[in-house]
Amino acid sequence: MSDIPPPTVPPPGGSYTPPPPPPPGGAPASSDRTLMVILAYLGLLALIPYLTKKDNPDIHWHAKNGVGLLILDVVISLGFWVLSFVLRNSILGCGAGMISCIVWLGIFALHVYCIIQAVGGKRPRIPVVTDFAEKNL
Repeated sequence: MSDIPPPTVPPPGGSYTPPPPPPPGGAPASSDRTLMVILAYLGLLALIPYLTKKDNPDIHWHAKNGVGLLILDVVISLGFWVLSFVLRNSILGCGAGMISCIVWLGIFALHVYCIIQAVGGKRPRIPVVTDFAEKNL
């Protein structure tokens, strides 16, 4: 019995376009690049490409930037936690809560922006975070 599949017959009443040929040499060298740059900007998941893709300079740059962004998230979170503890019984606590919601929406938008830029092949620069990540991580 032959391992060759039978030829595909075009559907009745329509035209047939054969599938494109496979790329030469198989899959690209870094087929997981998109997944890794997305993980780099998803909080604690940034540690996965940071620890596993040190041999790829592009992915490692995004991972360092993502870990820097994670550190910023933790610092902001601790700051708002302390502020809410200090202002818990006053009217200022309500205002601090509203400000924290606005700040977290901005942080979320920054994460989404970085993911979109990274998937597009660009390196998003976050003014203080990127400088810190390039020098210290």
